[in-house]
Amino acid sequence: MHQYIKEDSSFRDPSGFVFYKDSKVYRAINESYKENYIFFISSGLKDKLIEGNLLIPFDEEAGTEDMPETVFKIIKPQKIQTIFYPYEWCFSQLKDAAIATLKIQKTALEYGMVLKDASAFNIQFWQGKPVLIDITSFEKYIDGAPWNAYKQFCQHFLSPLLLMKHKSVDINQLQKLFIDGIPVELASKWLPLKTHFSLSVLSHIHWHAKSQKHYQKMNKEVKHFTISKKNLLVFIDNINTLLNSIALNNIETEWGNYYSETNYSENAIENKKEIVSNLVQGINLSKVVDFGANDGTFSRIFSKRKIETIALDIDPFAVEKNYLKIKLENDGFLMPIVGDIANPSPAIGWENKERKPLLSRLNCDLALSLALIHHLTITHNLSFSQIAEFFAGLCRYLIIEFIPLDDSQIKKMILNRSDSFEIYSVDNFEKSFKLYFNELRKGNIQGSKRSLYFFEKLES
Repeated sequence: MHQYIKEDSSFRDPSGFVFYKDSKVYRAINESYKENYIFFISSGLKDKLIEGNLLIPFDEEAGTEDMPETVFKIIKPQKIQTIFYPYEWCFSQLKDAAIATLKIQKTALEYGMVLKDASAFNIQFWQGKPVLIDITSFEKYIDGAPWNAYKQFCQHFLSPLLLMKHKSVDINQLQKLFIDGIPVELASKWLPLKTHFSLSVLSHIHWHAKSQKHYQKMNKEVKHFTISKKNLLVFIDNINTLLNSIALNNIETEWGNYYSETNYSENAIENKKEIVSNLVQGINLSKVVDFGANDGTFSRIFSKRKIETIALDIDPFAVEKNYLKIKLENDGFLMPIVGDIANPSPAIGWENKERKPLLSRLNCDLALSLALIHHLTITHNLSFSQIAEFFAGLCRYLIIEFIPLDDSQIKKMILNRSDSFEIYSVDNFEKSFKLYFNELRKGNIQGSKRSLYFFEKLES
């Protein structure tokens, strides 16, 4: 009996598979990929990509004794602590992942190889930067061959990015429905007429879609053509130029400017940061999740201490602002993601196991819930008990902010509501949370009636 656990999502590529053993991550390289793997190593491509922060670093492991006979070699890649999917990224994360994929493809060609896969799921953010995690994505380049992963690249990157620019930043959520990317035919239908006047969009989306439709209608395979390596490199540069030209309009969203428009004074925000920082003094933390993180103002308290920190927010524009700031600060410990905890990413794909649900990936030492509970209770009609149970299932420690009914932000929320909010009280809040947590400390935010509670989960 094999003493390893195969990763549920690792079944599509016959070249190998990912597995876990003793809580460590490994990748098995199959015999069928042996020739490509040896060339990948000997050509210098592996070292070049790792040196350029484009490929996850890995080491070769000795022995394949407990592996199937089809396995040629075992490698141990650097472990990425928390995996996130393209539909949980903001616009610029997806764009940077696309640019990285093209850079990898261009570098591979220079070393006599080519990417046979261009899936956005093969990219993860490691130390703040997009890197390829699928080592078996390469194959030897055949002179004159086109890029077979081009269609997949368009579906995973170009289609969603163009739709996010011209329609809505939220449209990236469609990748939950289209697990192999948004079809170019669909993108072509939805993109505005003016995109037909862009030669790049016309060729990579509209003509691409028309060509696919033609061959499907004729029930024929797409006609293969030859292209020289020189022209293929020019082709990739053309796609890269298009990618760099795709930018979001200067949009404003409900929470994009939260901290500049909040009822907090600057002194109150600084006092709140100080309280959050002091509450966790002496607590050993390895992973923090900031729920409703907005632009990551409070997330940075932890990432600056070199603690893995996830900054989750429902607003893709707030996440966008956070990500762009992370790039400027070169903060490799802060990962911003788009997510709605009232409707989190579900398990999807084959047997609902191929892509794991968001909540299963958010277990942490400490959860932050700042200026969030009133949205969950008033907007989503969740009880304090439901919210307390939710956090008890995810974390050991919890910092949560309670905002009273007479706060100006809540007054705006309930202005035209006929509901009764008598149960929304500090007494009911404390009673509900103490069913699941011990209160360790509490702090009152200066210049407001808001309070911060520091809880530790009760031992079961």
